[in-house]
Amino acid sequence: MKEGILLCGHGSRREAAITSFKKLVAILQDRYEKEYEVDYGFLEFNHPTYEAAVERMYLNGIRKVYALPVILFAGSHAKNDIPYELNTIQSYHEDLTITMGKHIGVNSFLLDLAVKRIEETEATLTPMDRKETCLVVVGRGTTDPDANSDVCKLTSMLWEGMGYGFATTAYSGTAYPKVDESLQMIEKLGFKRTIVIPFFFFTGVLLERIYGHVTTMNTNSDQEFIYTAPFGTDELLMKAFDERLEEAKTGTAYMNCQLCKYRKQVVGFEQDYGAEQVGHHLNVKGILFEEDEKPGEVKNSLGTKIKKVLGI
Repeated sequence: MKEGILLCGHGSRREAAITSFKKLVAILQDRYEKEYEVDYGFLEFNHPTYEAAVERMYLNGIRKVYALPVILFAGSHAKNDIPYELNTIQSYHEDLTITMGKHIGVNSFLLDLAVKRIEETEATLTPMDRKETCLVVVGRGTTDPDANSDVCKLTSMLWEGMGYGFATTAYSGTAYPKVDESLQMIEKLGFKRTIVIPFFFFTGVLLERIYGHVTTMNTNSDQEFIYTAPFGTDELLMKAFDERLEEAKTGTAYMNCQLCKYRKQVVGFEQDYGAEQVGHHLNVKGILFEEDEKPGEVKNSLGTKIKKVLGI
């Protein structure tokens, strides 16, 4: 009997982001179809929810599911929201086992993919000594210092490995420094060029905001400010998913508990130590539906309301 893979997406208000996510799903479905039934769900905004996707697999006879977070870093989504949802779903079926894999995180595939995106961008520009260029690595930003520090680690590895004159980290939200503030500070350093690489899978509200800040700086400055493409569905990313799946199967999907603010009293986050693992997306789970996005469709019909309750 086949086992199942649940691709745990975040969800977005941008149709382009969901289209890109579904492209990733299709690639992984083709990649794993001989051994697994692959389905997907979203934490917020979009459908299906995780529960609806797992129920679909359960009705198809699947009794073992590997849940792989399509999440780059281990913030509250990976540590709280997704486990909370999966534990809740697990409680509905005594004969169903859900094993959660690790987020993508810091790994050689992600590092190689970042180098690839940077070099693709450089190839479109006038050649310049990297010592005259500043590199900015942009993470999403979370309330978890452990997740934010992973972005800094990747920044350091790219800086040392690629030989830029300077490199720093910025965040699209929640953490500091923000992208616009960081770019303003970098301009004062006098580098001829600044390359901004966002550590994001796909487009979306936050990526559009990052690109907007970079474009504004490039327009108003006599220095050059350029951004790279997101990671997308590159084969290197697929290899990272292969690795995370194998870890989930063998029970070696370890998290970094030594610096987790929920398990240790991390400076500045002492109030989070020992906090209960709960989700905080219940009020926006599955609120966007295809029916709502099609012009001419009846909104808030009885059928739509039932679907929203069921998350399908």
